[in-house]
Amino acid sequence: MMRYLLAFPAAAMLAVGAQAGSVPRYGDAEIAAELKPGEEVEARIDGDFNGDGETDTAWIAAGPDRRTVHVVFAVRSEVDLGHVPAGSFALPPDRLGPAELSVTKDVLAIRDLTGGTTALGATYRFRGDRAAARMRLIGLDATLYSRTFAHDGAKMSWNLLTGDLITSRLALTGSGDDAGYREVGTKRMRRPISVVDMEATPDAETELAAMVPPPG
Repeated sequence: MMRYLLAFPAAAMLAVGAQAGSVPRYGDAEIAAELKPGEEVEARIDGDFNGDGETDTAWIAAGPDRRTVHVVFAVRSEVDLGHVPAGSFALPPDRLGPAELSVTKDVLAIRDLTGGTTALGATYRFRGDRAAARMRLIGLDATLYSRTFAHDGAKMSWNLLTGDLITSRLALTGSGDDAGYREVGTKRMRRPISVVDMEATPDAETELAAMVPPPG
């Protein structure tokens, strides 16, 4: 009987220790262990993605023909501190530079530029669902344009929380050093509101083409 009485204070001390401490930052070595052959870390960011006050981590693993965003949540239990996977999705492989990651008010933003002379600029916004331990897509902006002003372009801004969608065509103006774009045919509409896990994030270029079909 005495052994059980002594065990309870020990368990209580473990629980108090876990509650009092903060979850350690997800280590570089832990990320490196998850990289596939030929991959490197293109970018990483630490911040609170789900409003629980803990430091979560996102990073992009980039290889010769693939790029993948990964997210882990910091979690605490009564006797342990650690991390759990919270989502991942693929980015286009033809990057024109490293993606930019930022966190503002529990929202993870990923700004990416891919393509060649025809480029696609995309911004993905995610917020963590603490109860489900999943990242949810809450916003997607995309712009397709010619870096040499060789053709018209298109853009869209989609708020998944409200369903609001704004689309525009980008019409070429001027020529030479005066070449540029102007927005025409702007439309505002509302799409059905739905929950989209990070894994189900749509391809930005495909989504843009569906929302703003090319003329003709």
